[in-house]
Amino acid sequence: MHAPSHKAGFVNIIGKPNVGKSTLMNILVGERLSIVSSKAQTTRHRILGLIHSEDYQIVFSDTPGMLQPKYELHKSMMSFVRISLEDADLIVFVTDLFETDDEIEEIIQKINASDTPVILVINKIDLAKEGQLEEVTNYWTSRIQTQTVIPVSALERFNTEKILQEILERLPIHPPYYDKEELTDRPERFFASEIIREKIFTNYKKEIPYSTEVGIEDFHEDAQLIKIRATLFVERNSQKGILIGEKGKMLKKVGIEARADLEKFFGKKVFLETFVKVEQDWRKNKTLLKKFGYDPS
Repeated sequence: MHAPSHKAGFVNIIGKPNVGKSTLMNILVGERLSIVSSKAQTTRHRILGLIHSEDYQIVFSDTPGMLQPKYELHKSMMSFVRISLEDADLIVFVTDLFETDDEIEEIIQKINASDTPVILVINKIDLAKEGQLEEVTNYWTSRIQTQTVIPVSALERFNTEKILQEILERLPIHPPYYDKEELTDRPERFFASEIIREKIFTNYKKEIPYSTEVGIEDFHEDAQLIKIRATLFVERNSQKGILIGEKGKMLKKVGIEARADLEKFFGKKVFLETFVKVEQDWRKNKTLLKKFGYDPS
């Protein structure tokens, strides 16, 4: 039985690309559940991370960075953001010293109309010049109806504990939504593909990371070893060549780095095979997008 005063709720982290949402969620949840990369649009799905104690359960959701849709993929990503506004008990809106509300005015209107309490987090304050934080705070509080403003540096873990305190104060009284043993609602294959995709973001430039999708064809686990077969889908033949690299060097590097992280994440030995396949213009193809899990309905 849970105490009648047990608190639980959905806390949805939203913001533009690159403001540090995933880094923040990883600090708050204490496990590397969201992939972190300095490139925009790394998080394409909503990822749930859970924090428990005897008295509360926080269900964190990290949404894709908000942007103006250019492809079917973007439209799908934005519908995740819209859903996250609808089911939130609390919104943590993350921005930094350099972002404005360009391109996201519509989302801000939705937030203000939603009656959901908002905690405004201003990240990267370690880079602040004199008077800049005050200026940025005034800018955002004039645009978003917020309950409290928390300046943080996710990178330096400065003031991030304050976010947790403010969330707990506003969490509704409710029994837990998930089993307290769980850390996330995502299957293991999902994390395998995200870890491999993170290595693509860190090893390639320009359009390659955005044109690549990782499909886990096979995930077989026994007591000592996990065998993973992954297909990296690209949109064009020329991208396939870049991804593989001269004499397969680049693909091998991605494989080695991904395997090291996979072993750390799963806590056991991993055997990883990677293949590259061309799926012409997959970002514009609704059927393929659905196959890759970009169907929020």
